[in-house]
Amino acid sequence: MTFLKLPTETADKADMDISAIALQGLNQAQAQLEHAALRIAQFGAASGSNLDVVDLSTEMVALQSAKDNVAINIKVLQTAEEVQQNLIDAMA
Repeated sequence: MTFLKLPTETADKADMDISAIALQGLNQAQAQLEHAALRIAQFGAASGSNLDVVDLSTEMVALQSAKDNVAINIKVLQTAEEVQQNLIDAMA
């Protein structure tokens, strides 16, 4: 199991890295959502033709996974913000 190693230089640097990681996760989830939505849309267009059949159950699982990834990454961003605010409050 691999663990993410954050720099220990400053709290601000660690917060920025966590936020960057969460934003990257959001971008990946968005791409996953767009891909699954496109595949589902192709299912409607493929009905009655000889195009590859879309496995709707697979695409629905991909949509749910992307939805979960969005929720998780948003929670990471919220937690990073809370940690930063707590550090600011502790330093004040």
